[in-house]
Amino acid sequence: MEKFPVLSSVAAPFPQKNVDTDLIIRIERCTGTPREEIGKYAFEMARFRADGSENPEFVLNQPRYRDAKILVCGEFFGTGSSREMAVWALAGLGIRCLIAPSYGQIFYGNCFQNGLLPIVLSSSVVNGLMREAEQGKSFEINLENQTINGAIRFDITPRRKKMLLEGLDELGLTLALEPKIAAFEAADRARRPWIYPA
Repeated sequence: MEKFPVLSSVAAPFPQKNVDTDLIIRIERCTGTPREEIGKYAFEMARFRADGSENPEFVLNQPRYRDAKILVCGEFFGTGSSREMAVWALAGLGIRCLIAPSYGQIFYGNCFQNGLLPIVLSSSVVNGLMREAEQGKSFEINLENQTINGAIRFDITPRRKKMLLEGLDELGLTLALEPKIAAFEAADRARRPWIYPA
């Protein structure tokens, strides 16, 4: 995974509540679409008209938000199906950080496994950030300090913080412990050789 440094980007306002994974990526796109191509189908039903042209009213099609790496979202973002491809689609679109009052539980976990930072803040704080996003302001997300714009603090577990800072998924975290695992095994083999087959 790509490491999560300090992220500076314009933030796109996406106030819709109860955005489910089917809106993020249609189920038909989840089979046969290579992971590296799935981003172009993110929010397909909202981003494009029936004739395939861009919907100019969709926030990420608007010029000042086209390169946004941050979405400020309404509550219960990423509910519904547990499809991991929803996170792949957002990442493929260039999104690195989400800010919302709440998320679908499985979606929330999938974000960390795929290099996205889903920040949880109170509705009142998110509403304030939404207003700033609507004004086209840039945000700075400092994961090391756990701050937005140097002032708003957010919580994250140490394990998940380490994953994002170092660009590791769960398997990567385990592999990073390989020297300690090997040292334990060598010491244990010396203490209890009968457990290890010749």
